[in-house]
Amino acid sequence: MVFEHEIPKGSRLYFGKKAKQKRELEYKISSLLDNNDFEEIITPNFSYSQHQSIHNCRKLIKFSDEQNEQVSLRADSTLDVVRIITKRLGRTTTHKKWFYIQPIFTYPSTEEYQIGCEWIGHDNIADIINLNVSILKELDINPILQIANIKIPRLVSKELGIDIELFINGEIAQLFELNNEWLSELLKVKDIKDLENIIAMVPASIKEELVSLLDKVKEVNYDNIVISPLYYGSLKYYDGIYYRVIDGNSILSRGGMYSSEGLTSLGFALYTDNLLKILED
Repeated sequence: MVFEHEIPKGSRLYFGKKAKQKRELEYKISSLLDNNDFEEIITPNFSYSQHQSIHNCRKLIKFSDEQNEQVSLRADSTLDVVRIITKRLGRTTTHKKWFYIQPIFTYPSTEEYQIGCEWIGHDNIADIINLNVSILKELDINPILQIANIKIPRLVSKELGIDIELFINGEIAQLFELNNEWLSELLKVKDIKDLENIIAMVPASIKEELVSLLDKVKEVNYDNIVISPLYYGSLKYYDGIYYRVIDGNSILSRGGMYSSEGLTSLGFALYTDNLLKILED
């Protein structure tokens, strides 16, 4: 039996002090983004293209519109923002820096608020990471910043003829069992010194992307960085350097490089509820 006062598992309710904290957090971050020339956009809750963003389409909440076309509740904002700006609003604005404050929805009834931004047509990933870092500093928190490059596991998979699923699923033990010296050392990389040492060991096909990762990490102004060159993210569209901000088992933010509508762009999302929890703790 479902009582009239119950809400679905995974949905969000804010009231009193918690609602005020959420509003103040959103205002503080949106003000910082506004000061960095980002303008706000609020996209529709419904989308025709969410399957292009999410690896596991079973997470999508799907139904049909009046023309029997499949529609999903928004499970990710990035590609919709880029398409709306470049296609639908392309004649009315040339602005390339946008932020949003809105929830995403995943099956069966999970609701998660995000504060995110997209920098369309910009390709220096260090700029967007440093913007994210400035938000962490504004909030006076110092969680782990994990930086990866999705091109590296793809190149390693091709070089060694192994299934990319090993990286997607994080099968570290199976990768060590291959007994490949340079791969084992690459799996152990955690900081700039480790990364500098491994570059001389790897095959030429992988070296360029490792150097690119090293160069961009050195541009980031933050002191709690973990480098994970073989980490593989869960969103389809990230195709270069990628990062996560982590506190314990909670992801506070993630972002990276992606290609959409013929443009290389950058973006990140901050997870409001996880931020509220770490700020409260």
